[in-house]
Amino acid sequence: MNVYEEAERALRTAPAPGLLDAIRGVLARHCRAGAVDLLMADYSLTVLLSVSALAAATEHLSIDNSPQGRVFGAQEPAHEQRGADTVVHLPVTVRGDRLGVLSVTLPTDACSPAVRTELVDIAEMLAHAVTVAERDTDLYLRARRKDRLTLAAEMQWQLLPGHACRREEYAIGAQLEPAYAVHGDNFDWSATADRLTLTVTDGMGEGIDAALLSNLTINALRNARRAGIPLADQAALADQAVHARHRGDAYLSVLLLDFELATGRVQVIDAGSPRLLLLREGTVSPIDFDAQLPLGMFEETDYRAQEFRVRPGDRLVFVSDGVHAVASPAGEAYGDRALARAISATRLLPPAEMPRAVLRELTGHRGRPIPDDDALIVCLDWYGRPTAPDGPPPDDAERTRAHVSPIRAAPQAPR
Repeated sequence: MNVYEEAERALRTAPAPGLLDAIRGVLARHCRAGAVDLLMADYSLTVLLSVSALAAATEHLSIDNSPQGRVFGAQEPAHEQRGADTVVHLPVTVRGDRLGVLSVTLPTDACSPAVRTELVDIAEMLAHAVTVAERDTDLYLRARRKDRLTLAAEMQWQLLPGHACRREEYAIGAQLEPAYAVHGDNFDWSATADRLTLTVTDGMGEGIDAALLSNLTINALRNARRAGIPLADQAALADQAVHARHRGDAYLSVLLLDFELATGRVQVIDAGSPRLLLLREGTVSPIDFDAQLPLGMFEETDYRAQEFRVRPGDRLVFVSDGVHAVASPAGEAYGDRALARAISATRLLPPAEMPRAVLRELTGHRGRPIPDDDALIVCLDWYGRPTAPDGPPPDDAERTRAHVSPIRAAPQAPR
């Protein structure tokens, strides 16, 4: 049995908290590995924390300023020399969602290119195993937190599908701040073989009340989506669920999108305040839809889907009010121009990295590290299918009153 086959079998049979021990044993036998450690990215995507040292006061490794962090950001394996040993750092990622880094210490004479290739496959296998194991243990979730989560934040993070997702047709990255005290903003996505549904919510209120409202709304939308009903009816049923519970005293702003993967056609329901901006051929433009009522504001609201079309190479950026409306110490709102500048400046970053970069700039504008309101950024890069029709951009009728006009961004030095 080779190392890959034995690792696969070991992970399949190991108890949920014992995945790292299982990998350690396999690599020690086959590769003479010494130290083997799994580092998990924290909720704010700023540090890596060791699964092996939860009870110890170990130093957090910066994602921005450590060899392991650079591997996490670049999603490329790397190695460093430490005396007679070589330490190999490998991204632990599942379907584009970056979980952390696997660090393996080997004698240098045992660290051949073929072995390093095998380690890349084992790290990916470990990512899948960790994702499944999180159903049965808190070990890996505990390793993601450098601080204690508020109860509201705990509820919100349990709702999320992940930080990122990648397929042939698209890549998504998203981030919420303050990560350890988020209230009501949220995002959700789900794909079939032919469609992608993306939901961006801008929550109302604070604390547990906001988290409960988001939980009700997201699960109502999921319930309707999984019943296979059309997009407008999904919004209507979620609207009814929220209104039945709160009678109009609480409601939620939602941007609901359904992408046809083969063509790039998108159906949209804009029920409130999340904003959508398009980066196409170097120009940032807001996409404005006919405003419709937030979910739960009134009883039995009818919703109507609008349509536009994305092209290969497009980048869509969704932001909540906590990004667009955040004020500087002088009272100046961040606004369209600064947001367009940030989107242009981060155009070369992958979607998984882009939200964090923009949120760092937002912190500078705000002038303090902790925001007063939730800040949510979702970034979607559209690649399309190779067989998708490559026709002209949609005309005004095809847009169904989705209005696009360019924003003139203030100049900024390249990042």
